[in-house]
Amino acid sequence: MKRLVLIVLTILVTGNVFGHEVRPAYLGITQTSDSTYHIVWKVPALGDMVPKISPSLPDDWQVLSQEGKPGTGSIINYINIQTSKELPGETIVIAGLDQTIMDVLINIQLQNGAQYSQLISPDNPFYEIPAEPSNWQVIKSYLLFGIDHILLGIDHLLFVLALILVTSGKWRIIKTVTAFTIAHSITLSLAALGIMSIAIPPVEAVIALSIVFLAREIIIHNKQQDSLTYRMPWLIAFTFGLLHGFGFASALSETGLPQTAIPLALAFFNIGVEVGQIIFVAIVLAIGFILSKIPIELPAWVRKSPAYVIGSLAFFWVIDRVIGFWG
Repeated sequence: MKRLVLIVLTILVTGNVFGHEVRPAYLGITQTSDSTYHIVWKVPALGDMVPKISPSLPDDWQVLSQEGKPGTGSIINYINIQTSKELPGETIVIAGLDQTIMDVLINIQLQNGAQYSQLISPDNPFYEIPAEPSNWQVIKSYLLFGIDHILLGIDHLLFVLALILVTSGKWRIIKTVTAFTIAHSITLSLAALGIMSIAIPPVEAVIALSIVFLAREIIIHNKQQDSLTYRMPWLIAFTFGLLHGFGFASALSETGLPQTAIPLALAFFNIGVEVGQIIFVAIVLAIGFILSKIPIELPAWVRKSPAYVIGSLAFFWVIDRVIGFWG
C-alpha cells in the first residue's frame, strides 16, 4: 500500500500542485426575443493563465453588444446577438479547444421552453444544435460533467486516497467510501437546489484541511497510537463528505442546471461524480494488488513518507486558499 500511495501521489502532484480541478468552460445562450439572444461565455482562469479558446459563432449572428468581466476564478463575457435564423440546425464551434484538455458545457434556452444541453470535448469541438432537445442530451452531458469534475478534482481524489490508506480491509473501504458518497450527495443536492447556501472559498480551504487531518491520523497510526479515525473511518468520511458536497456543488453553481430538467441534470451529475470516484478507487486498489505481488522491500523512511507528502501538499493548499479568500 505504501508503494501504491507513492505512485498515485506522484501522479496527482504532477497533475496539479495547486489542487484546482480543470473545470469546463461554459457557454449559455438564452433567447430574449424572436431574433435576439443573450450569450454568457465563461472560461476558467488560474491567476493570469486563461485558456485561449472562444466560441466561433455562425456568420449570420450579428453581435449587438459585448462586455467582459473578471469572475471568481474565471473570465466572463456577455454578448448580445441578433439573427434571423432559428437556432436548431446551426453549428457552434469552440475555436482552440482542440489544443486544450478542457471541455465546454453548452446550455441553450429558447422562448418556447425548449432547452438543449451538451458537453463537448477537445476531440470534437463543435455542437450542431438538433431540431428537438432530448433528455438523453441532459443525461449524457451532466453524467460526463460529473465524471470530469471528480477525476480532475485533485483535492477530492487525494482525500479519497487518504481514506483508503486509513482503512484496512475490502468491506471497510466499501463502507467508508459509501459513507463519503452519501454525505456529499446530501449537501450537493441541497446546495444545487438552493436549499442551503455557504461561501465556497472557505469551504475549499476546509476541504484541504480535511486532507491534512487524515494525513495526521496516518502518522499517529504509524506510531502505533489508536484513534477514532481508524476505529470508525466511516464516521470521519461522512463528516467531511458533507463539506466536500458543497465543493462539488460549486461546479454546478458556475454553470447552472437546465431549468426544464433540474432533477434529471442534478441526479446524473451526482451519478457521474460517483462513477468517477468508483473508477479512481478501482484503479488505486488494482495498482495496490499488482504491487503487492512484486517482492520489493522499501526503506522505512520511504514507507512513512506518503502521510507527510499528503499532509504537506494539503497544507500548502490550505494556505493558498486562505490567502486567495482574504485577498
